[in-house]
Amino acid sequence: MKTKTEQNNAFLIHISALAGYFFPLGGIVAPLIFWQVKKDESAYLDEQGKEAVNFNLSFFLYQFILGLTFIPLFIRSIFRNVSNLDHMHNDFFFDFPNVLGFFGGISLIGILGLIRFVLIILAAVKANKGEDYKYPITIKFIK
Repeated sequence: MKTKTEQNNAFLIHISALAGYFFPLGGIVAPLIFWQVKKDESAYLDEQGKEAVNFNLSFFLYQFILGLTFIPLFIRSIFRNVSNLDHMHNDFFFDFPNVLGFFGGISLIGILGLIRFVLIILAAVKANKGEDYKYPITIKFIK
């Protein structure tokens, strides 16, 4: 049986990942610090801390890779528009590759951010109830 203090601390470990929406890398650093401070107090806090850190590291990696995949499309759209400016036109073409390269990357990364937000809230609520929570699609960096 988990104590209320353990449940509250597990909640704080998970919810601290929301710092990533306000500070660069805050979603990784905040749960890592909370976990390091509390991991020796109980096996439950150690397990939930590892889950939170692994999840946030995984999502950072997913967003980084997704961002990298859209760089070639974005660069292509810039060069294509720069070559059109040579003809004294001030037109900026928004054809399919340009829209996909610019807005597509931003929207997919935004959707990933929304999914991350929902999963963090779900994990925090479960941890506050004393339930074990395993994040989906998580790479186990810390075992």
